[in-house]
Amino acid sequence: MSSILAGALSVALATNQLVAASNLVKQATGISVPVADPKDPGEKEYREIMELDDQVHDDIDRWLKENLDFSSQGAGMRKALLNSKIRVRLDAVRARYEKFLEQNPKHARGHTVYGSFLNDLGEEASAVVEWEKAREADPKLPAAWNNLANYYGHRGPVTKAFQYYEKALELNPGEGVYLQNLATTVFLFRQDAMEFYKLTEPQVFDKSLELYRKALELAPKDLALATDVAQTYYGIKPVRTADALKAWEYALQLAESSEEKEGIYIHMARVEITGGKIAEARQHLGMVTNQLYLDLRKRIERNLEKKLSGTNAVEAEAIPAK
Repeated sequence: MSSILAGALSVALATNQLVAASNLVKQATGISVPVADPKDPGEKEYREIMELDDQVHDDIDRWLKENLDFSSQGAGMRKALLNSKIRVRLDAVRARYEKFLEQNPKHARGHTVYGSFLNDLGEEASAVVEWEKAREADPKLPAAWNNLANYYGHRGPVTKAFQYYEKALELNPGEGVYLQNLATTVFLFRQDAMEFYKLTEPQVFDKSLELYRKALELAPKDLALATDVAQTYYGIKPVRTADALKAWEYALQLAESSEEKEGIYIHMARVEITGGKIAEARQHLGMVTNQLYLDLRKRIERNLEKKLSGTNAVEAEAIPAK
């Protein structure tokens, strides 16, 4: 299954959808790297560290994949040895960041990317310290505000996440990641959003969808974003069947592989069943032939038959609220 459709389906089927969907919030730095002055050793060092960071992460991804392949053949590296090898490389990057920031304590972009590095390692508290230093060094750096907003969206208070996303967008209104992150957070924490923005629940839904719409305007070919928008309709009450199908149809236009398309057919059938469009649902289910989706297709077909027979009981795999 493609990672895009797997993510969309996993949120739709998750037991704890709030946690699953919150993972869609993006920890993107949004930092553009300016052309460095060749006479500025600090900027040159900063660029070199970022390139090293990227290279090390690429190497680690490759090692993990290769070791998984070797393990399937009975020749993989022991987990402890592989972890030690990874740790050595990561510690080297950490040392470069720390030395650079010791020499350049007001380098806001440096603090921001180091915070992201630490966050990737699971050192969330230390990451927040770096992002706060970045914000203090350059209050006009939107990436620091966005990353702090991500933290407060997960840890609270959520109102602070709203404030920080709004600030990031004030500084860079053309960054789709910030729009998408705020849209997701508004939707997930709609009670908090109702109080913060002084809106009714339907108005909160509309606000979230409008933010998503703006993000999609900036990235109209982004299938992952389009599926993110479409799956939002699972949680909107009363159900907006026509709008949900329109969103999935747009995603379908972006899908390239048959696997991606069939995943979207599954979603469309679910929405159509909920909206009473039985013939359309059957048509879309009939277009699902990929082995990866067959069990799910059968489960949905069972729910459809129950709906037609007048049974009120719905199996656990029916669409839950987001």
